[in-house]
Formats: sequence, C-alpha cells, structure tokens
Amino acid sequence: MDLNIFEAGLLEGLNSALRCDFLDKTLSLLTHLADAGIFWIILALVLLIFRKTRKMGFTMAIALLFGLVICNLVIKPLVGRIRPYEVSSALAAIRASISGDGLFALKMEVDASFPSGHTVASFEGAFAIFLWNKKRGIPAIVLAVIIAFSRLYLCFHYPTDVLFGIVLGIANAIAAYFIIRTLINRTKFAKIC
Repeated sequence: MDLNIFEAGLLEGLNSALRCDFLDKTLSLLTHLADAGIFWIILALVLLIFRKTRKMGFTMAIALLFGLVICNLVIKPLVGRIRPYEVSSALAAIRASISGDGLFALKMEVDASFPSGHTVASFEGAFAIFLWNKKRGIPAIVLAVIIAFSRLYLCFHYPTDVLFGIVLGIANAIAAYFIIRTLINRTKFAKIC
C-alpha cells in the first residue's frame, strides 16, 4: 500500500472524528504563527534584547537557522513529497471547506510536504526555551504541539511529516544549545550572555 494514501486515510479519519467550526477557526489562526517561522524568529529577537534571556535567544536563532538549511533547503527539495490534499480528493474538499478568509485564510503551500517546516520551527523555538528554562519552556512546547497538530488537522501534512519535524526540531535545538553552552564555557561569549 502507498504510504501517502495510507496517511491520507488517517487524516480523513482525524477530520471526520474532530471536525468542528471552533477547531477550524482556532487552528487556522494558530497555524499562521509559524508561517516562515515568523513567531519564533520575532521571539528569538526579543529574547536577544534582554541579558537574562539572551542565551535562549541565541539558542533559538541558531536552531532556526539549522532548520532553515536542513529542512527547507536540503530535505524538502530532496524528498519532494506531495501534499496530502494533492493525493486525496476528500482532503482537498476538507481544505477547501476550511480555507477561510481574513485572519483565517489558508493558502495552498508551494513547497514539498516532508518534513513540516512549521513543526520544525515550532519545536526548535519551544525546545530552545525549554532547555534553558523548564517553566517557560512547557507553555512553549504546548504551543508547538498545537501548531504541529494544526498542520495535520488542516491537511497540510502527513503524520510522518509532522513526526519527523518534531524530531528534527528537537535535534536542532539540542545542537544549538550545546553550541551556545560550549561558547559560554570556552570563550568570552559569556560576557555577551
């Protein structure tokens, strides 16, 4: 059985079980937070301003840079997986019915489906916070999970796109965390942080 068709079937089941106007509108709005990683980029810049949160900001910025290169410039073009709504007419109909307007408007994506860039950026940002501050990191991870779920609910990605995005985002955040810790411990970078 074709993996794309199998996973499209899972998405159809998810939508038939959970579909409601509240989730359509809420998830359509929240998914936009990670468009081009914008929320996480802005948050990283804000964290860089304050000395108390600067380590988090640097970690997040480096992780997001890793995600841009690894996810968007290497893996997506290399794998070239088509979007779920291009495989299943049922998912295309679901997408059309929840495309919305104004703040809730959802555009068709032009890049490849695997992995989910929104998920990668969200978990890079959230996990970068979590690694430095568990208390602040937990709400960030909750937001990342909601954004990742929105990508499934709104039929932008297959489950494996999102799962790999979570793994890649966490791995990038951990790598960035160790880079920043090493810089702080071995250089005068600690004075900046």
